[in-house]
Amino acid sequence: MPGCSWPGKGEQPSKLGSTRQETTPASMSQPSASATFAQRLLAWFDISGRHDLPWQHPRTPYRVWLSEIMLQQTQVRVVIPYFERFVDALPSVRALGQAPLDDVLALWSGLGYYARARNLHKAAQSCIEHHDGELPRDFDALVALPGIGRSTAGAILSQAWGDRFPILDGNVKRVLCRHHGIAGWPGTPAIEKQLWRIAEDLLPDARMADYTQAQMDFGATLCTRHDPACILCPIQDDCIALHDGRVGELPTSKPGKPLPERHAFMLLATDAHGRVMLQRRPPTGIWAALWSLPEADTHDSAREWFESHLDAGYDAGHALDAIAHGFTHYRLTIQPLRWHGVEPRTSVSDNGDLRWVSRDELRSLGIPAPIRTLLDAQLRDTELT
Repeated sequence: MPGCSWPGKGEQPSKLGSTRQETTPASMSQPSASATFAQRLLAWFDISGRHDLPWQHPRTPYRVWLSEIMLQQTQVRVVIPYFERFVDALPSVRALGQAPLDDVLALWSGLGYYARARNLHKAAQSCIEHHDGELPRDFDALVALPGIGRSTAGAILSQAWGDRFPILDGNVKRVLCRHHGIAGWPGTPAIEKQLWRIAEDLLPDARMADYTQAQMDFGATLCTRHDPACILCPIQDDCIALHDGRVGELPTSKPGKPLPERHAFMLLATDAHGRVMLQRRPPTGIWAALWSLPEADTHDSAREWFESHLDAGYDAGHALDAIAHGFTHYRLTIQPLRWHGVEPRTSVSDNGDLRWVSRDELRSLGIPAPIRTLLDAQLRDTELT
């Protein structure tokens, strides 16, 4: 890759530890406008960056990888408690790969974008099979793993080992588009190619872990999408968007189109013991492999499913308040239907894709956030076994 140094065979990873381990006294002084982009950003980071995130201490390849996946489209404050619970339960690549998928999804439950968790699990299993249970210190090997793209691979290599690789997440794209005055939606191949070239050209020769974190912190806390704090910006002297009065215009927004609407009925049935019937979702698609309520597209198909599986009157149920939930590609309106004290028409296996679940067992299953919220509200006053 142009502008990047690849770790040679037999090279040892740099010492892992604090994000400030490479800081020198000179880097703490206020740089002049003639200082490089990276020097100014690092000086800002030393004073205003985030140095005490849980994945920074210790900063191992596994913890960096996990944090990078969790932070995709999710804010730091939301990720921290999930990260801490996850590494407590699954402290290594090998532990993750050997864990049942249900356990992984349960730890992820509520964080959303569940494909991330499934890809983590698959990637860990691949690392066990091909890399002796560790993440490989190799760019091509990393991007070959499920869920790891070019930017995530760069973030892992630069933060875990100090290797000289760029990143290009949403925050970095925004900063570079403003600083270099680049118009056009950053998601287009031509603009993205231009941004990658700039990101590589701006790389410093040292302190790669800090520089990578500095870029993410700067975009998340100072050069924000709305109301950026330009007066405090360490790179304002040569920011084209600021000089041209175009900060609010850049980066160019993605061309919008209305999201399609979808409606679904979900059947919430409890038996005489207060247990709720759950069904595992298909292995692909939205909420893949999670446990949820049985779902139907229409009243007729909901009735057909109910009468095939449960020994009660379908018309004895009642409708709950509808739930609106947004996905990336469409909006879903869920209409829950509720029944009490029903029994199955045939035996329900606790190991199949359909099962009765008690309140205590709900905590150990991966359940979509809106469904878990619905269950918590409906079962709060029900005594479960």
